[in-house]
Amino acid sequence: MSVEFTKIKDFVEKHGQIQSQNVADMFSISRQAAQRKLQQLVVDGTLVKVGKTRGVRYVVPPKLDDGQPAYTRTLVNKRLQEHEVLEDVFAQLPVLRGLPENVQSIFRYAFSEMLNNAIDHSGSSKIDVRVDLPPAGLVFEIRDFGIGVFRNVMKKFGLASETEAVGELMKGKTTTQPQAHSGEGIFFTSKIADTFQLESFGQALTVANTIPDVFFRLLDTKVKGTRVRFIIQSRSSKHLIDVFREYESQDGEHDFDKTKIHVKLFTYGTVHVSRSQAKRILEHLPERFTHVILDFDSVPVIGQAFADEVFRVFQRKHPHVIIEATNTNEAVQFMIDRVAT
Repeated sequence: MSVEFTKIKDFVEKHGQIQSQNVADMFSISRQAAQRKLQQLVVDGTLVKVGKTRGVRYVVPPKLDDGQPAYTRTLVNKRLQEHEVLEDVFAQLPVLRGLPENVQSIFRYAFSEMLNNAIDHSGSSKIDVRVDLPPAGLVFEIRDFGIGVFRNVMKKFGLASETEAVGELMKGKTTTQPQAHSGEGIFFTSKIADTFQLESFGQALTVANTIPDVFFRLLDTKVKGTRVRFIIQSRSSKHLIDVFREYESQDGEHDFDKTKIHVKLFTYGTVHVSRSQAKRILEHLPERFTHVILDFDSVPVIGQAFADEVFRVFQRKHPHVIIEATNTNEAVQFMIDRVAT
């Protein structure tokens, strides 16, 4: 990390946050140049962006409590049943039964889905399970030593990189075993958490719903296999049913036919300009969903070919799929309007 970046991080650690004007004053540079420096720290995971427009500030991403775990087991992955492990967790931690019913339901769902993924998909002979109860929080971690979630998806779908695998995974209904799994577990678990993280072989996907933001970064240390981290407040007001309903295009249909895609996950250090990039985002969507929300947050510009493929060519080929753009800046919206007319 450069001297400038170290100075910025020291400021955040001292004051809890930093804004672009602070950086501009610190180095006697323009606010635009300051924003570029801060964005670099966001890309590498050192900081996360909070708020919008004039209220934007940058903070250190939330971290897990590294204290003594309340529950820890190393499980042999042979005829392992997630419901039996969950029963053991509640037996060893009776305090969990004192949590609000909505939080218990969220924990049961998320823990079971993530443990089942490790059992069925990882190919790992053992699985580490950890549950923590920090003040006002509930945290679990599930670690396997298998193929790795991003590499597994990359191999199954013939993708070029782990970065492409992250984008594919977060579309929803992505599974390497369609005959046995719906591909909904990671999608909904990441949506209901306060903070959700997948780490695998030096790559990390973090979904920070309290901010809210999603980012993908490289890590200094490499986890062999996959480690899932899930954090939620122990008195959270969230309900599973509300998250499920958010991704139903028709009220009362109880069908997961709507998704939200963070466009920035489909690039790493480049802009979205090409038709091939657009096709990568749109792949598999027509057979999975009828309503697709494309979130353009932190996407500064898109090319004419990219916009044309998404908002004209795709829409003509698949009129049954609604494409909705959100969080577009002026430049992105201009390009969308240009091809859509």
